[in-house]
Amino acid sequence: MPIDARQLSGGYGDRRVVEAVNLSLETGEWLSLLGANGSGKSTLLRLISRILKPQTGVVLLDGRDIHQRSPTAVARRLALLPQQQTLPAGLTVYQLVSLGRSPHQPWWQWDLDAAGRQKVEAALQWTEIEQYRDRAVTDLSGGERQRAFLALALAQDPKVLLLDEPTTFLDLHYQLQLLELLKRLNRQQSLSVITVLHDINLAARYSDRLALLRQGHLWAVGTPADMLTPATLRAVFDIDVEIMQTPVGLQVCPLAACRPQLDATHVSP
Repeated sequence: MPIDARQLSGGYGDRRVVEAVNLSLETGEWLSLLGANGSGKSTLLRLISRILKPQTGVVLLDGRDIHQRSPTAVARRLALLPQQQTLPAGLTVYQLVSLGRSPHQPWWQWDLDAAGRQKVEAALQWTEIEQYRDRAVTDLSGGERQRAFLALALAQDPKVLLLDEPTTFLDLHYQLQLLELLKRLNRQQSLSVITVLHDINLAARYSDRLALLRQGHLWAVGTPADMLTPATLRAVFDIDVEIMQTPVGLQVCPLAACRPQLDATHVSP
């Protein structure tokens, strides 16, 4: 398995946000992290991606401690699309996407080699932004910009792709467009994917498994069919729901907010 987190705990300074999480990602799997605000989803993703160093536990990338590997070696296997991207002034889309080849080139080599150019062109084609290649990134719409940064990540040629709330600030059209693209990459290239998502229904529609977090603990993990139950969603999100069968699979209809569980008990997955 490409990612294996064992007894993973961490946070910011002395404040622990994620507590003793055991979670693995299978090859070619799409796993989504779900939970209420402050449940630790983004922190867990940062721990998995090597941005944060664990306070306890370990993250294994291809069976090796990710913090014992060089940043370049990790970047050749794993790419991260953060929630907020820094917009580089003056860069065209092609120049931005070309930066994804940095882990595969010697530091002294500025121009892309033939293999690098091929990867960049493939990333532009996959994300359907070839027509914007010479346009400044700052001139793109929100959906176009998100696809450009996704192309940057794909140009790294990763085996694992991590995305932190990739549909934030996108309207429904662009949300579906982006997730359909990710699903094609996931299926056709066996790309292993972890997403942090707020929308339960989109997560259930596109993911192979859902990992539900509550108060920094991994409450439960399993297929959407196993996770989408009124009892589980009440425990994790403090809501009453109706589960409906639809043309795109099980979907959740929220009915009402319910009284929060003040002392939630961690249930091992």
